[in-house]
Amino acid sequence: MKTLKVAMLGFGNAGCAFAEMLNSKHEEIKKKYDCDVKVTAIVTGRRGSIIDPDGIDLDKVCPAGNQGSFPADTPGLGNVDAMTVVNEADYDVVCEMTPLNIFTGEPAISHIKGAFARGKHVITANKGPIAWAFDELSKLAEEKGCMFFYETVVMDGTPVFNLAEHTLKMCKVTEVSGILNSTTNYILEELAKGRDYDSIMESGRKLGFVEADPAMDIEGYDAAAKVTALLNVLMKAGITPDMVDRTGIENITAEDIQAAASRGKVIKLLCSGSLGEDGKVNAFVKPVEVDTKDMLASIDSTTSVVSITTDLMGKISVIEHAPEIEQTAYGIFGDLIRVVEGF
Repeated sequence: MKTLKVAMLGFGNAGCAFAEMLNSKHEEIKKKYDCDVKVTAIVTGRRGSIIDPDGIDLDKVCPAGNQGSFPADTPGLGNVDAMTVVNEADYDVVCEMTPLNIFTGEPAISHIKGAFARGKHVITANKGPIAWAFDELSKLAEEKGCMFFYETVVMDGTPVFNLAEHTLKMCKVTEVSGILNSTTNYILEELAKGRDYDSIMESGRKLGFVEADPAMDIEGYDAAAKVTALLNVLMKAGITPDMVDRTGIENITAEDIQAAASRGKVIKLLCSGSLGEDGKVNAFVKPVEVDTKDMLASIDSTTSVVSITTDLMGKISVIEHAPEIEQTAYGIFGDLIRVVEGF
């Protein structure tokens, strides 16, 4: 039986949910793929690290979740940093789930480069590397014969990249668009109901999908990074988020929303990228008035949508309905199964 060793960089809510999912499917994976998957390293920013080449007891560490501490008697408990794990630990595949730096993609990019330098496979749930260094990282993976998967970076576990890769063969993607930021979608929807901004933010934080500082969402940075990732993978755009024409919703008022409603429209933060006459991909993120009869108008709360236009298959859309943390976990898990299949 093969053994696949996994190093997890980051162990927040998504990381813990992934570990629980992996643990629950451990025996099934062994039977189906003749492969024993072991997590041999977990690194966190605040709660230390666990390094155990024989495999970490996930039953013991998963209850720590994103808030608690690891049990004091956990074998291999220490304070090793992520880059040391990347360069020195015993693993076959890295799951890069560290916090996003939306302006540089670091240190996640360096983590991935370090893994490839050792001939290790990589799964990333961090959109930064795909937005800022996709071409470079893809080339490194190819040169080293490493698998490189990233399904989770835009729409949790929703199969967007897999859809294009496996079911749109020979299609040329000419445009990608969508509603990809749940925070702004929620805020615009609640403003349309007549609620004031402060109460909307308070409710959103209690529900868990509005950050303490939501500026990255409200000002369109998160959406810009996501559309950049989509365009880099699906259209080989070779762009970075700072090349996206970005306008957030910070200046949208209740009066703007009411005026749009009087015209039979709603305001949505739309992401889009298309192939220009010069052969280059042009991208934008901006508030757009959408007719209430348009499919985009029905994308509410935390639901997301991405539409892909191709030369052979026309336009298709994929909707992710109100995802929970399990959908993010499944995106990572699905990529891991792809590694298992190719290992």
